[in-house]
Amino acid sequence: MSGPVENSASNNRAGDVEYFPSGRQTYLAPLPLPTFEHPFCPYISGYNEIFLDFGGGEPNVFSYQIWLGGPFTCSFLVAFGGPILGGFLTLILGDSVSESWQSMIGIFLACWESALGMWLLSSAICLFVWFQAHNLFTKVIPTRFNRQRREVCFMPDGATEPLFVPWESLSAWVVQAQGATQYGVTRQYGMGMGFEHEGELVRVEFQCGSLQLAISNWEAVRGYMEYELNDLSTLQDPLGLQEPGDPPHEGLHTFRNARAGLHRRLREKEVGRIYAFFWYVYHVMTLWTLPNHLVEWEIKRIAKVGRRALPPAMQAWSEPLPPEQWAKPSSELLRLSAKVKALIKRYPRTPITEIYAEVYRNDSRA
Repeated sequence: MSGPVENSASNNRAGDVEYFPSGRQTYLAPLPLPTFEHPFCPYISGYNEIFLDFGGGEPNVFSYQIWLGGPFTCSFLVAFGGPILGGFLTLILGDSVSESWQSMIGIFLACWESALGMWLLSSAICLFVWFQAHNLFTKVIPTRFNRQRREVCFMPDGATEPLFVPWESLSAWVVQAQGATQYGVTRQYGMGMGFEHEGELVRVEFQCGSLQLAISNWEAVRGYMEYELNDLSTLQDPLGLQEPGDPPHEGLHTFRNARAGLHRRLREKEVGRIYAFFWYVYHVMTLWTLPNHLVEWEIKRIAKVGRRALPPAMQAWSEPLPPEQWAKPSSELLRLSAKVKALIKRYPRTPITEIYAEVYRNDSRA
């Protein structure tokens, strides 16, 4: 979440890469030049014709599926997957069916207590993570992007007044990091935005599933600010699980819509029975509709508790402006963006950092 750190990003620009021992940090702004990634961002919590809120969103089903289904699935595999694998191996080695069955029972009796303990411990850890995330919904003020003013408003943790920064001077970056564990090499990705204030970097960062998703998050924000993207509903509901008349948040209705969509795709032969089988396996292992019910419960609780009120300065800054007062993009941004788009069209498979570097290298006024 947003907060000042000892760092500097004022001397960087789009395309710059900084290396550190476990990975690298690639800058996408300033200036906010276009990328070739498809825009997608689940962190957008609100938007209209004036501003977009990044962060501080609503609970989602997938998080509950991870918190609940992850520990359950791992424990289930230890308790039942191990015995099944052991019995299968004894059959291969020449034991009889009865001997394999006894072997399976023995393995199950030896490991079920460990599996249960692992489930309880993992669930307790996930419950703590959920509690921390739940508190953020009511305590954190999201970063707000005002495209009429072409400014960004940050409300750092512990601050009493918001901080405003021009859109084109905002730094944005994606992070790739990896580390070695006893289970092998793990990779982590993230996207961040920030600006330097009184010698410190005020920033907001989020974890992402891949480098492409990290860039897609930034592209959604950039496209909104540059009036290239006006309907963000498809970014938050890419699977089309919201039907007309449904509540705007996720819940039991999204599960019903997903199941109805699966059956329709089966009838129309868009997917096969194997796909449908694993769809049901996934939802059984993530405790069926329990995550959907919990999302609805948490949303009602957040509404009852109430979110943190916006400071008066941020409220006034969020008011609409007459069209004649709308800020315009700089000539430098327009010029460089046109060159980036031309190079992307010409070399679609070239990494975006190389595109940016080529544009700055060939621009005599950069």
